[in-house]
Order: sequence, then C-alpha cells, then structure tokens
Amino acid sequence: MHRLQTFGLLMLVTFVAFESMAVATAMPTAVGELDGLAWYGWPFSAFLVASVVGMVLGGEIDDRRGSRVALLAGVSTFAAGLLAAGLSGHMAVFVAARAIQGVGAGAIAVSLYVVAGRAYRAELRPKLFAAFSAAWVLPALIGPLLAGLITTHVGWRWVFLGMLPLILLGLTLLLPALRRFGAPAGVAAPTSARRWWALLAGVGIAALQYAGQRLDLLAVGIAVVGAAALVAGIRPLVPAGAARLRPGLPAVIGARGLLAGAFFGMDALLPLSLTHLHGYGPTAAGIPLTAGALGWAIASQLQGRRPDVARVVLLRLGFLLLAAGLAGTALVVVPGLEGWPTYLTWAVAGLGMGLGMPSLSVLLLEQSREERRGADSAAFQIADVTTSAVCVGVVGVLVAAAAAGALTFPTAVLLAVAVLTAPALVGAWLAPRAGAPPGAPAPASTLVSVAEPARSRGDSG
Repeated sequence: MHRLQTFGLLMLVTFVAFESMAVATAMPTAVGELDGLAWYGWPFSAFLVASVVGMVLGGEIDDRRGSRVALLAGVSTFAAGLLAAGLSGHMAVFVAARAIQGVGAGAIAVSLYVVAGRAYRAELRPKLFAAFSAAWVLPALIGPLLAGLITTHVGWRWVFLGMLPLILLGLTLLLPALRRFGAPAGVAAPTSARRWWALLAGVGIAALQYAGQRLDLLAVGIAVVGAAALVAGIRPLVPAGAARLRPGLPAVIGARGLLAGAFFGMDALLPLSLTHLHGYGPTAAGIPLTAGALGWAIASQLQGRRPDVARVVLLRLGFLLLAAGLAGTALVVVPGLEGWPTYLTWAVAGLGMGLGMPSLSVLLLEQSREERRGADSAAFQIADVTTSAVCVGVVGVLVAAAAAGALTFPTAVLLAVAVLTAPALVGAWLAPRAGAPPGAPAPASTLVSVAEPARSRGDSG
C-alpha cells in the first residue's frame, strides 16, 4: 500500500506542477480564441490570489476533518477548475475557472505536506521530499514543450481537460491509504476571519505581480499598495516572529520565504537580462533556467540519500550556494562574456535550492504539532508565495526604472542581484535558528507509518 500511496502523491505533485508550468504556453492561444487579450494577466493573478485562500482553507479542513477529506476537497476543486477552463466559452468564465483551480491547488499543496508528516517516518521524509522536488522539476523541463505540442495539434483546451483523468487516478491511489488518518482531537474551530486575511494577502500578491508586469513608473505606486495589503493580510496567517526568524518553527517558515524569494526573483529576471543585454532568443534565454532546475533535482536526490546529516547544516549550505549563484549571475552584465557564465551560476543556485527546500520541509514536520500541521503547512506555503511575489515586484520596479531612463539596464540588474543576494546571506547566517529551540524535547510521533520499514536498506518510500 505504501508504494501506491507514494506513487499517488507524486502523480498529484507532477500533474499540478505540469498545469502550473504549461498554462503560460497555452495562454496566448486561449485568450486569442476567447477574445480576451485585454484580460491577459487576469488568469495568472486569479490563480495566485485564490491559491493563498486555498492554502488557508486546506489547512483548516485538514486540522478539523483529516487529510482524506482535505485532499478530496482540494483535488475535486482543482478538477472542477480544469473542467471549467477547458469548456470555457468566455474570458470571464476562464478567469473564474483559473481561480477555482487556484483554490484547489492551494489546498492540495498543504495536504501533501500533512500527509507526508502523518504517513512517513522521520527518516523517510528526506527521500520523499527529494521525490517531490523531482516531480516539480520534470514538468519544468518538458511542460512548456508538451503544452505547446498539445495546443498546436489538439487544441489549448486539452491542456486542461487532458489532466482530469490523471489527477483523478492519483487521488484514487491515495484515498484507500488515507482512511486511517482521521481528524486530530481537540482542535478548535478556526475563525472565518483567517479566510478574509488570506484574501487580502492574495490581493496584495496580485498587485505586486501586476506591478512587476507593467514595467512603468505607475508600478511603484501599485507595488506600495500591494505591499501594504500583503503585510496586513499575512500577519495573522503565519506564526509570530516568522519575519524575524525567531528560533524554532517561525524561523523555518521565515527561511522558506527567504529561500524562495531570492531564487524566484532572479529566475524571473534572468531570461530578460539575456535577451536585452545579449540578444538571446527565447530558447537560449531559457537554458539557464533549465540548468537551475537540473541542479535543484540533483541536490534534492543527494540530500535524500543522507538522512543522517543535520537538516540545519544542509540548509545553511543551501543558502550559501544560492548566494554564490546569485552573486555570480552578476556576470551577465559583462559584455565580453556574452552571458554564458549564467549557465553555470544558475545551476549552482539550483543546487542550493535542492539542498534547502527539502531540508526546510523536514524541519517543518519535525517542529509542527500534529493538531497544527494543516495551519503550519499553509503558513509554510504562504511564505513561499508571498516573498516570491515581493521579490519579483522589486525586480519589476527596477526594470521599470531602467525602462523610464532613471538608470541603465545593467545597473538595474546589478541592483537586483544585490537585493536578492542579501536575503540568501541572511538565511545562511540565521539558518541554525531553524533547528528546534534549545532545550525543546524532540517531538513525539503519534503516527503509524504506512511506509516500508527501513530494515537493512534505505530505498524509496
């Protein structure tokens, strides 16, 4: 049963990731057919805003009613969004369908972490999260190409409709194994205010994303309003002290934000830099991102093979590699190098993510009480999304300033590198805080593992 369960988890991760990666390829054709070019940014923003709400709702359902109900609700909602998008005849319906997908994807992301904590023993979790990382990397490598082929030869609607049977198959494999995981006892009913705070945070994220896309001076004002809404909305959704990386669980969640923001901020800027500074075409400008994805996958597998190494050590090393990769990417502005060093530097940054992200996932499950795993997993995901949006928004403001002539484009890139390297260095410095607080007892497991007993071999769960 454990093999089917693991396969089901990985199927859900892979297909949700594929949809996230592939939709950008199908979107131009979709909005053209639906006569919605003026609405082009809304399907992306609707998904992003709704995913934050979905994370909060998914965490609440998981804590109150158990992983089986939460995952069933998340997958059902996501599938309904896929169906609605594939059958859309109007752009407004398509945007609404993307919002429904976002709610489902947010709930699924949280539930997968809770299931990992309830169904797998601590020594098996590094391997599981390594597999999760690989399940995200594969769609990043082939998703856009496959979606392009589907859109060209079958039709953009099948980018959405074709996922339905595969998503449902993954759920079918998981549900029998999840019957044993009921709702934790003694969990208080959550207040509905959390959902409104999540919506406010989501609106702030959308505003920051929109500001980054405008590339003009008005983006600065939009970014300020978005940041204010984000700060007000996120404070009730994450543990106190997360922004200061207070030792223990707050530092785990805060470190997730630092890691994601630093990486994805430059991930958004790098192709534009290669295109603008060196005349790269779309394919060549995307190769460094592929190198980063491969580095991520390789390092994830390596950390999964060494469960004996302290996660805090791997986290610090991951931050240092990310900082080195970010700093090295500044070479993209050197005319004589023609941008080629970024193929290596971004692979180094990917190695850092591959060590850091799974390590933080393990630390989250070690330090989160079982009755709080849904809410804590939601905070973990929200930190990722929000700080990524902030960093992408900052990059957008710098690019807008360059477009307006306030500074040169190479200067904007160098400022972005400096701004994004700073959180990576802060993360490396404060990484030990993500370990259990001094003197805290090791969390006792009340779970019955459904993973294969680790006897003389440590192969896949």
